[in-house]
Amino acid sequence: MKKTVGFCTLGCKVNAYESAYLEEQFKKKGYEIKDFHSPCDVYVINTCTVTNESDKKSRKMIRFCRKLNKEAIIIAMGCFIEAHPDYLEGIDIRVGNLFKNKVLTYLEEYERMHQAKILPIEKEKGHFEDMFLTSFEGRTRAFVKIQDGCENFCTYCIIPYVRGKCRSKDFDTVIREIQELVQNGYQEIVLTGIHTGHYGADIGRDFSELLEAICQIKGLVRLRISSIEITELNEQFLKVFKENPIIVDHLHIPLQAGCDRTLKRMGRKYDLAYFEEKLKAIRKIRPEIAITTDVIVGFPGETEEDFQTTLKTVERFGFMKVHVFPFSLRQGTAAEKLDHHVDEHTKKQRVRALLALSDTLEKTYLEKFIGQEKEVLFETYKEGISKGHTSNYISVYVKGEVPLHQMMKVRLEKVREDHSIEGKVVIETCEV
Repeated sequence: MKKTVGFCTLGCKVNAYESAYLEEQFKKKGYEIKDFHSPCDVYVINTCTVTNESDKKSRKMIRFCRKLNKEAIIIAMGCFIEAHPDYLEGIDIRVGNLFKNKVLTYLEEYERMHQAKILPIEKEKGHFEDMFLTSFEGRTRAFVKIQDGCENFCTYCIIPYVRGKCRSKDFDTVIREIQELVQNGYQEIVLTGIHTGHYGADIGRDFSELLEAICQIKGLVRLRISSIEITELNEQFLKVFKENPIIVDHLHIPLQAGCDRTLKRMGRKYDLAYFEEKLKAIRKIRPEIAITTDVIVGFPGETEEDFQTTLKTVERFGFMKVHVFPFSLRQGTAAEKLDHHVDEHTKKQRVRALLALSDTLEKTYLEKFIGQEKEVLFETYKEGISKGHTSNYISVYVKGEVPLHQMMKVRLEKVREDHSIEGKVVIETCEV
């Protein structure tokens, strides 16, 4: 009987890529991949520590898997483990962020030795760990991790401490990996990293140079960037963006605060005037582009006036959607020493207010496309409904079953309550 392994992946797209890589490696070793909610011989929990809530979820998942099978081998890896090196409860094998690609080796060693494998946390993360994916099970789009680490050291953020300094995947390896994924049927590639736009700084290459090379890959239909800082929308990037329609009509650009005073306390490297100027440059190239963002509310020292300024800024900037996070104090960050912390009740009120604005902005953006025809890459079919996304990341539903993993032209007809759009296929397949 095959041994079974279940994966629980928390947090970011980088974690999703790393877990997909390990799933592929476990399959090659003869393991059966099972849903982690069911009893398994081995559990791999890829943890997150970006907020206090992330820590709670990581601990909860470790306990949950142990409860499902007391005899299972529990492997916990990633950012929570880095941030809490003394946390051992329920864990058999503990791995930080540098050697995730060696999990199977550690598992085999554990099985030989029959004792807990408590690996030291690597303080110096000087190389990009070797990972190469050929498939992304169960998905139409494939993530490709091109970069790890961050050196921004924003005052609120623990990630530079747990992920280490910026390091990039070899340029030619990225191209080969994407070529193979495209050959295996993936029409959309999502580039991901901890500080994706900083790719190449450590190896003498440039992110825009990489984008241009990827856009030349035969058979690639869409190229999506998981997230990019406003300071990286330089002239080279704008030129590549203008000349390569393969790069989708969607960018996720973190704002974090819509008030210059708060941005300064956060240690962000721009002000609102700079941010707005770059948004105008992007929209001049792609007028219909969807720009989504992240905003933290309740940062230490944020007054009600500051928050009202953020609301006005978000509305003026016209984001398609805002991901809202209440400030979460992380031990060891510079924000820990700041004064005038905001109470939890006020944070919750501000979260609700900003989410309400985001809801209005999203509906306004979606309504502009009613009656238009857009190319949709269909991904799932369930209970009589086919679902996919446009280039500008509008979620589209059509009634009935249509061929998955194909681009189709759809007339957008009605905005739904869940912020998707109901449509009707007008051309069965599109030229790619």
